[in-house]
Amino acid sequence: MEKVKSFLKRKNIEISLRRYGIDALSAMAQGLFCSLLIGTIINTIGTQFHIGFLTKTVATIGTAPNTIEYTVGGLAVAMSGPAMAAAIAYALQAPPLVLFSMIAVGFAANALGGAGGPLAVLFIAIITSEIGKAVSKETKVDLLVTPLVTIGVGVFLSWLLAPALGKAAMKVGNLIMWATDLRPFLMGILVSVIVGIALTLPISSAAICAAFGLVGLAGGAAVAGCCAQMVGFAVMSFKENKWGGLVSQGIGTSMLQMGNIVKNPRIWIPPIVCSAITGPIATCLFHLKMNGAPVSSGMGTCGFVGQIGVYTGWVNDIAEGAKAAITAMDWIGLFLICFILPAILCPLLAIPLKKIGWIKDGDMKLS
Repeated sequence: MEKVKSFLKRKNIEISLRRYGIDALSAMAQGLFCSLLIGTIINTIGTQFHIGFLTKTVATIGTAPNTIEYTVGGLAVAMSGPAMAAAIAYALQAPPLVLFSMIAVGFAANALGGAGGPLAVLFIAIITSEIGKAVSKETKVDLLVTPLVTIGVGVFLSWLLAPALGKAAMKVGNLIMWATDLRPFLMGILVSVIVGIALTLPISSAAICAAFGLVGLAGGAAVAGCCAQMVGFAVMSFKENKWGGLVSQGIGTSMLQMGNIVKNPRIWIPPIVCSAITGPIATCLFHLKMNGAPVSSGMGTCGFVGQIGVYTGWVNDIAEGAKAAITAMDWIGLFLICFILPAILCPLLAIPLKKIGWIKDGDMKLS
């Protein structure tokens, strides 16, 4: 046992919830952001502003009649699997040969995982990266052995596990979305609160939403929960953090408050209660849906990605004939849920907590 522990330590293989459930998951979200999400945004910009370079085909793969045409954004979207796997390997501190080999592994896991590809990539990339790290530099022909083992193991695991993992992820996601459609009030509260909490915790709400393909009303509730946390904390802590804090939390991340939450968990009450209020308002009153990329459901106001995702969904629905036009009520609902209500409710909810001494001046000061 001591030899095994010594080997794992030498290979920097740390089997822990933090490394796999926080570091790897957060890195996967970054990989998704730099591929799927950016590609979707590029496509939307090109379509809405009629930018020829962004809408025309720049690459054609395959031979006629079985060809696939890609725009600039389409190429970025197609590389989401490799981007996720490489990001996960980087987070696990994999050596270069393992890191580069993960590009092929990510492509295989995402492709074979289908709509639930992100979850398949997460599991397979973690296992494969650690195996690759274990064999790295153990032989004199490392240049051959490490890529061969990493790609071989990764592609085999993709063939063996990715379809089942992908189907399981989509079943869970479909169950959540079905339940939200059936019981929009109750599920609006649950999804909004849970995803909002995940956004502020040092894990990735975006990766969770992407893994389960969370769109539709459930995606709208997730957006509401994330915005309640980000805008809520930004406005609620304005006295302590001024404009810098407003921007860093409002369009950055509420995760910056995690250290303060550990010191005084009661500061988390107003954003959580706010998300429990705005979630069902989003699902029941405004029928806010996220029909863009699922990863956008867990981004909130970070770079306004959540709002761009909702808008992209509107555009896609219009193109497919599912929606006639973007209405004034759509815009009112989006701004109320994402910005106005969190900015009003969170400070109001904090007032009684301050009066009874649960929240004190300086409790939300960012260091």
